[in-house]
Amino acid sequence: FRMIYTKPQILKPSRSDVLMMTPWFAPIVWEGTYNSEILNEQFRRRNVTVGLTVFAIKKYTVFLNKFLETAETYFMVGHRVNYYIFTDRPEEVPKVPLKEGRNVVVLQVQNYPRWQEISMRRMELINSFSQQRFINEVSYLVCVDVDMRFNDQVGVEILSNLFGTLHPHFYAAERQSFTYERRPASQAYVPRDEGDFYYAGGFFGGTVMEVYKLTKKCHEAMMVDKAKGIEAIWQDESYLNKYFVYYKPTKILSPEYLWDDDLGRPEILKKIRFLALPKNHAAIRNK
Repeated sequence: FRMIYTKPQILKPSRSDVLMMTPWFAPIVWEGTYNSEILNEQFRRRNVTVGLTVFAIKKYTVFLNKFLETAETYFMVGHRVNYYIFTDRPEEVPKVPLKEGRNVVVLQVQNYPRWQEISMRRMELINSFSQQRFINEVSYLVCVDVDMRFNDQVGVEILSNLFGTLHPHFYAAERQSFTYERRPASQAYVPRDEGDFYYAGGFFGGTVMEVYKLTKKCHEAMMVDKAKGIEAIWQDESYLNKYFVYYKPTKILSPEYLWDDDLGRPEILKKIRFLALPKNHAAIRNK
């Protein structure tokens, strides 16, 4: 077996317009900073299966068709994938044709009256299923929002022990303007002089064990707050950001991996890989 590719140049970084490495040596993944052939081969040798978790509660099942169809085109192409769909309406999960080695697993859950509550329950559910099921079935978990579509390749370059994604609204912002939870009474509290980046709640993951630890910590923090009548400003995203301040991700995905076209298309984004769908939140969230 031979692999032919151009030699990396130590004195010529592949991108000089963006930060490619954090101060704790976690790579930041941008187009042009990796070779997918090398990575695919490395992951194939390890015989990796990837779990993709998504929540389609109440009317959010309308997004599943586009989500799964585009995932089949662009997500982990050539690798084994389990799509774990948490839903209260299993009968509405569409039958999308799947490539070999790829499965849809429907996990029935109850719904809650408020979308905030549903959002917060995600940590608890991912946590309990990581222990019961995921640990025996997949090597990595990728946890994303359903009201999105894949728009370009999202492959093994994202995989690492623990990864988060730069929030499209805040990737270039100063620390002071991050929308962390600022009330000291909350378990999600981050002081104004702490924090590296603001991460999106809609795309994170890692090995099953690391995702188990993250979701356990976040869920426990939420339960402490709930008992005090506190709900963090951005629900699960706030607890995720607190976690990443103290347990640094080992890889960070650039905003290519979670974009919203309302923000235009800045020069630094060579590819838009995962894209928010336009929608009427009010019409969907509480139905």
